[in-house]
Amino acid sequence: MQTINPATGETLNTYEQHSQEEVTELLDNATETFRSWRERPIREREQLAEALGDVLRANTREYAELMVREMGKPISQAVAEVEKCGDLCDYYAERSAEHLQDERIGSVPGTKTYVSYEPLGPVLAVMPWNYPFWQVFRFAVPTLTAGNVGLLKHAPNVLGCAKAIEDIFRKAGYPEGCFTSLQVDEETVSDVIADDRVRAVTLTGSTRAGRAVAAASGENLKKSVLELGGSDPFIVLDDAPIDDVVDSAVTARNQNSGQTCIAAKRFFVHVDVYEEFVDAFTDEAERLVVGDPFEPDTDVGPLARDDLLDTLHEQVTASVEAGATVETGGEPLDREGHFYPPTVLTDVPPECPASAEELFGPVAAMFPVADDDEAVAKANDTQYGLGGSVWTADAARGEALARRIDAGNVFVNQVVKSDPRLPFGGIKDSGYGSELSRHGIREFTNAKTIWVE
Repeated sequence: MQTINPATGETLNTYEQHSQEEVTELLDNATETFRSWRERPIREREQLAEALGDVLRANTREYAELMVREMGKPISQAVAEVEKCGDLCDYYAERSAEHLQDERIGSVPGTKTYVSYEPLGPVLAVMPWNYPFWQVFRFAVPTLTAGNVGLLKHAPNVLGCAKAIEDIFRKAGYPEGCFTSLQVDEETVSDVIADDRVRAVTLTGSTRAGRAVAAASGENLKKSVLELGGSDPFIVLDDAPIDDVVDSAVTARNQNSGQTCIAAKRFFVHVDVYEEFVDAFTDEAERLVVGDPFEPDTDVGPLARDDLLDTLHEQVTASVEAGATVETGGEPLDREGHFYPPTVLTDVPPECPASAEELFGPVAAMFPVADDDEAVAKANDTQYGLGGSVWTADAARGEALARRIDAGNVFVNQVVKSDPRLPFGGIKDSGYGSELSRHGIREFTNAKTIWVE
């Protein structure tokens, strides 16, 4: 299991997989820790979440540079990711007790009836490489603060991040066994899910991986939460201020080198402003700086692995062969590392990859639409349902369209993002269940009815 710098091809580190005996010992430790951890007062668990944020902020640059080396994220975006993790810790340090307090429900006169939110036990998280800190903390902080313990199976190309995160929990004062990184392969994951000591599973990743985890979880009757791929629509109406919208549109497609599940991927633009928008978007995309992710002015770094670069270019090539037109980009850059330039496709046929599949890289597909109804119909014509955005000078018109889009998150005049205060999740092939907010912290709890008479 190797970590390789995607900007240079340099092998950074090699990790040995945990043996079956080591996995057994780690699961035993997690189970034993859970017995005492669940009894810790919620205020103490909140205080540890606060300490977690302090550790992150004290070492922001170190953790950001680790992300840059392992998966190629531009340094400014890596710093922002660590800072966002700190904000998440603050939120749950302040609000967990509120979200988990007993819920009184009236029933028969003279009785005391309420719902108690109680932890389940060890929870396995299978996490991706594209946001190697945020995705883990988004799972771990609410899950542990609710009284569970966490088991992390991170992507093999960011195992340095996994070890660093494990160390962060230790530095913050969490008990040994409260958060554990498992260095295992995909085959072993199925065995871990089946293990009686593991009580629930969450995955952020591809739809293919989600189906596998859902099947294994269902077979073993384990609660699961899945946050999967997306092909988010970005709808630009005829009254939208194009100059203002374009900057957000280019960021929404190219941030994290386009390797984001909630990135805007399909742009549905009213015919009256279509040419103006495409021209402005293309000009802005061409101004983005592609290069060394350690340079502060870099906007787009390398793709995280060489196979990801190959897959993306195959999708672009197939789309062009089907009739799509390349307005800019469209070819891997001839340099060391896995670099693909910001790319804009027009004349995109309905069934080609740029229309029907998720493109996990800096490639934008443009589609003209005649009116609001066609925009909604095309936005919903996908197996995905993660996020979407609507851009208009009329907020009420945008909100009306937002309610018609089949997705877990729809933003009006704002790029799609995850916010600790709001639930985050998808529908259809983009998964199920919620992360973040009070909804997310309750996902891995037993909503126990208690009746006292």
